[in-house]
Amino acid sequence: MNAAAFPTDATSVPGFLPTHVVPQGGLSTWAAPDASIPTEPLDPLLPVQLLTRRGDWGQVLCSNGWAAWVDARLLVALPQSPPAAGAPLARTADARRLLAHVEESLGRYRKAVEELAEGHMDGETFRNATHGLRIGAVVEGEAVWLYDAEHDRWCYCDGTAMTTFAAHGPAPQSLPPEPTPSSLPPEPTRLDTPASGPPPTQLGDA
Repeated sequence: MNAAAFPTDATSVPGFLPTHVVPQGGLSTWAAPDASIPTEPLDPLLPVQLLTRRGDWGQVLCSNGWAAWVDARLLVALPQSPPAAGAPLARTADARRLLAHVEESLGRYRKAVEELAEGHMDGETFRNATHGLRIGAVVEGEAVWLYDAEHDRWCYCDGTAMTTFAAHGPAPQSLPPEPTPSSLPPEPTRLDTPASGPPPTQLGDA
């Protein structure tokens, strides 16, 4: 999609939510996932929203509505708040029980993944083994957000006490069926093997 097709009025992008920032050295851009169609570079530390990925390529949206393709490997991810944030804080138990539950559930999932990768488990058995698992944990220094699947809520802990950070919301619905081969997108073009034109010498492996 050509970046020039996007409007430049900031009000045309309501609810813009940055997911990444541009690295300190700035970032080259292209009008399409094709290294032969360069456009204006992005300024250092500019907040952007990653819209889609195609191999190493990523299409980003700026707050003013301008979009372009970049080397997504160079984007710096921003930590995202847990869903439904902003609910009133309420005192709850300490975090140790939830931490133990996260460890146990993650261990079950890791074991199933290992058995699947080693060929000791087929896809259907893997789905049955992981059915019902719901794990959520975000750690940032001394702060941790833990998902309490039993009560369908997120809890915040600073290491000494835990409070309810976000609650309510229906349980997630069943996952959609896996795409059939006929519905899969075409093989993406990698930045190190562009479809046309010389490779972008300013880009390096992340």
